Amino acid sequence: MRFTRCCQAWLMSVGLLCAQLWAAAPTQPVPLWPGSAPGDGAPKETERDLTKPGEGLVAGRKVLRLGNVWSPTLTIYKPSPTLDTGASVLVCPGGGYHILALDLEGTEVCQWLNSIGVTGVLLKYRVPRREGREKHEAALQDAQRALGLMRQNADSWGLDPQRMGVLGFSAGGHLAAALSNNHGTRSYPSVDAADQKSCRPDFAILVYPAYLTQPEKADAVAPELPISTNTPPTWTVITQDDPVRVENALGYVSTLQRNKVPAEFHLFPKGGHGYGLRRTDVPVTRWTDLATEWLQLTVLRKR
Repeated sequence: MRFTRCCQAWLMSVGLLCAQLWAAAPTQPVPLWPGSAPGDGAPKETERDLTKPGEGLVAGRKVLRLGNVWSPTLTIYKPSPTLDTGASVLVCPGGGYHILALDLEGTEVCQWLNSIGVTGVLLKYRVPRREGREKHEAALQDAQRALGLMRQNADSWGLDPQRMGVLGFSAGGHLAAALSNNHGTRSYPSVDAADQKSCRPDFAILVYPAYLTQPEKADAVAPELPISTNTPPTWTVITQDDPVRVENALGYVSTLQRNKVPAEFHLFPKGGHGYGLRRTDVPVTRWTDLATEWLQLTVLRKR
């Protein structure tokens, strides 16, 4: 019996290692647009990491703060075939619509998704905010286009077109909410057949989301987020000491409740903002355990 248990433990360890190695090999980035993105011309600046020396470590580690994105892409992170459930998640890093925290809230998130059998599709959307346009306008175009491409390529990418979600952090959480509530029509002229596919996420995960409500209007939901009964089921986490204000998430979740949208909400007392999924001794950094359970109950069991 002891030998059998040791073998089982060893096999599980080998399986986990294989899954991690498999997840470390993403596809080459897939361009979102066949030419220039809507409303954009030629790149005005060079895409690069804008992190300054010693700036903003998270859990003692550096963060890649990618700026000047003019050529948005998708990168697909597939889980091991032995774990693959067919479900997928469009991952939207945050950064105030100025930069993208590409590793903290992007590649590391895709690796976690792979560990639970979910394909992570990393969206490198356009930043910074475009002059003369709403803060999220270009990013929403990219997100709508991205989900359409995912559904168009579902067979070749090994994705279930009925189990495609979105996950966003901070400004990326706002983008995930914007996509969840703006999917009836595209916010740009149709480009090709991918734009005829639905861009409605089947579920959404919002992690310390920003910009969801209007503080000056008693935290009414932001006008660009027209929540309805067709808003997808949503999971949200935030802390009471988050500088974006807990009311920001509470107002959004309360409106989901009024519209009878299935929602799960987690509020922790401490943790601040921008922790990604890098674990520390602060309990909120275990949010992936709670999100995994929700996904298993609502998404992953539907195979």
